[in-house]
Amino acid sequence: MRALRASRAAAPASTSLSAPAAAPAAAPAPVGGGRGAGVAAMLGSGLSNQTGAAIGSLAFPVLGPVGVVAVRQYVAALVLCAVGRPRLKSYTWAQWRPMLLLAVVFGTMNLSLYSAIDRIGLGLAVTLEFLGPLAVALTAVRRRVDACCAVIAAAGVVVLMRPQPSTDYLGMALGLLAAVCWASYILLNRTVGRRVPGAQGSAVAAGVSALMFLPVGLVVVLREPPTPAAVGCAVVAGVLSSAVPYLADLFTLRRVPAQAFGLFMSVNPVLAALVGWIGLGQGLGWAEWAGIGAIVTANSLSMLTRR
Repeated sequence: MRALRASRAAAPASTSLSAPAAAPAAAPAPVGGGRGAGVAAMLGSGLSNQTGAAIGSLAFPVLGPVGVVAVRQYVAALVLCAVGRPRLKSYTWAQWRPMLLLAVVFGTMNLSLYSAIDRIGLGLAVTLEFLGPLAVALTAVRRRVDACCAVIAAAGVVVLMRPQPSTDYLGMALGLLAAVCWASYILLNRTVGRRVPGAQGSAVAAGVSALMFLPVGLVVVLREPPTPAAVGCAVVAGVLSSAVPYLADLFTLRRVPAQAFGLFMSVNPVLAALVGWIGLGQGLGWAEWAGIGAIVTANSLSMLTRR
């Protein structure tokens, strides 16, 4: 969903979406009002991210998930290029290679997620996608508690994907594809972060991904001219799910510990389910809530028991 949140999502694994931007290094968290402001910023970032995805889904009947993702990629590219200010002529092939791979993964991640949202709803799609950073976090260490967390998360997946007459297996598969892409994004972002200074690598990846979606945008416009309302929803989705979370994370990581930041990422599936329920009328049954709870518990337990 959130393009910028993928870098935030790396927080559980190493020190969060969520996004195609490399999150700044976390500074020691001050006490008092600074930390309270950081917590408020984290909550606002999560709500903004999921609200943006919900608003973007309102444009699906006109633009389709592909058209919405295209607009969102354009917004993310504008934001990240303005922040990262990449120096294109200075990069070597060793730097370009992971950035190009990152661009492909970035676009595939958002496209698969929004397609999953269109088929199975916001809450379930985001929960399945969250398995990506959770898997990276659990495989980064070797502890018994992490094995238990993996079992808990697996149980949640089984509950969510249990056979039912109404089960949309393609939608579930798209959610899992988004999870694989998010995990790949985290790992590639680490490589890019080592080879390219600052947020330049993420900015280049976002820009290349936006260029890849230019033909998609042209096809959407030529096939059926979009309404101003639909374009507005897509743009708002890009701002709320990309620009706002990125700026909020810049503020947050200077005020709260990295572990607390990673732990808060666990709340995103719950926020997505609540936003989908309240804003889109996508209600979930007790089994779906139990599955979401199991996956959130697995990540929370892993983070709380980590030194």
